[in-house]
Amino acid sequence: MGIKVLLAAILIWEITRGLGFNVYADNVVRIELKRQSLDLNNIRGARIYVKGLRGSNRNSVSSDEQIVYIKNYRDVQYFAEIGIGSPPQHFTVVFDTGSSNLWVPSSRCFFSIACYLRSTYKSRLSNTYTKNGNSCKIPFGTGSVHGFFSQDDTKIGSAVIKQQVFTEVTKEGYFTFLRARFDGVLGLGFQGADSRNVTPVWNNMVLQKIVSKSIFSFWLNRDPTSRMAGEILFGGMDWTHFRGLHTYVPVSKNGYWEIEIGDLFIGNNSTGFCKDGCSAIVDTGTAFIAGPTTILTQINHAIGAEGVVSSHCKTIVHDYGRTLWERLLSGLHPDKVCHGICSNNETLGVSHEPRMRMQNSKSQRLEKDILCNVCEMVAFWIQVEIRKERSKELAFQYVNQLCEKLPNPGGRSYINCDVFSLPHITFTIGNKSFPLSPDQYVIRVDDHQGVHCLSGFTALNVHPQRPLWVLGDAFLRAYHTVFDFDNLQIGFAESA
Repeated sequence: MGIKVLLAAILIWEITRGLGFNVYADNVVRIELKRQSLDLNNIRGARIYVKGLRGSNRNSVSSDEQIVYIKNYRDVQYFAEIGIGSPPQHFTVVFDTGSSNLWVPSSRCFFSIACYLRSTYKSRLSNTYTKNGNSCKIPFGTGSVHGFFSQDDTKIGSAVIKQQVFTEVTKEGYFTFLRARFDGVLGLGFQGADSRNVTPVWNNMVLQKIVSKSIFSFWLNRDPTSRMAGEILFGGMDWTHFRGLHTYVPVSKNGYWEIEIGDLFIGNNSTGFCKDGCSAIVDTGTAFIAGPTTILTQINHAIGAEGVVSSHCKTIVHDYGRTLWERLLSGLHPDKVCHGICSNNETLGVSHEPRMRMQNSKSQRLEKDILCNVCEMVAFWIQVEIRKERSKELAFQYVNQLCEKLPNPGGRSYINCDVFSLPHITFTIGNKSFPLSPDQYVIRVDDHQGVHCLSGFTALNVHPQRPLWVLGDAFLRAYHTVFDFDNLQIGFAESA
């Protein structure tokens, strides 16, 4: 009898899966994502920028200042199609949790070559167009895209959002968009400073009761041969897309899907860098995981990634290593031992060591900022070695090896495609471990020259007292993600 009941339950489960009852919600909107292969040119050109609202200098972004997070989308891999207008005009867009605007090229974009290479919105062809006309600009890469607001019905999957305000872009950067493989961007972030008080698409889906639950879920298919590259579910989640329960953590900053993460492990070894907490933006609009150079260098060393030899780094070790070691042994914190270089005191306060005289010219101030960053990294690495009770000679030898693995600023690091011997990289989120295996954090690019393997990690520096991570597709492929607007939290579960 028990076996019959079990078989009947399994049969009912399989039938309901086939009928689509595996979705947790009453009204949902499914968006099937399509995948485009990455190429080395776009990967090399991909950039992420973070600056404070009062400026872009490293010293202007304080630990509690609101930041502006910008990227140029050169490394995006996942897209979907939407329609704007009646009848719908179709556009390929990036669904991006790192921004909040909806924008597409306008038919009035006359002076940007990139606009002639992709679909453009033609208001005269839509029966539901409403003129707005207010000008706007959207931060993009090192600059902005310019245009004006319009209103029209917007079709996403099976849903139609009435009179959605969006941006018709009339000016796009020449080099930025010439290689772009998408028409526009649909932001899934919070209504914030960059949205000019325009209600984002997702908020309107809730307000117009298109969905009954204020959540959406994001799943990327780990099978590169599958026709379906991934799926976004607005208003619910699909149980077949994940295993186990989600671990939920609160959103820590307004404006972005930003959470707090804990310590990061390379293999079984703690880096200690985020043991007191680091911020992380969960971003569906970038392929890589970005993080502080201090940790990225240690990851590069552990996975054998090729870096760039830094003369500044080795100079700090050679000229100031002994002083850094002594000050750290005395109990001074790493961000304090470099005070002399990072301030206007010119040295670490030790007269027998070389003096770094910094004048007021822009280039020399930049040089001082570089030395300050490098000194803080070296101090952290030495402190880790002291905690391991390594000798001074072995510690300096290891730190010099790290200097040789410093990631190329803004660039990507190549690694050997034989990944089986590489360590797991583990993030701590909500006091739970989220490991990434080598095949999950190594990105393979296939071109006419063969297969290239790159580290899925790239450098991002904001402020030494506010280290920031960006968890992009390399992380999201491993973990099904739920974005919960009502409770301001994000949930992660192992992806199926």
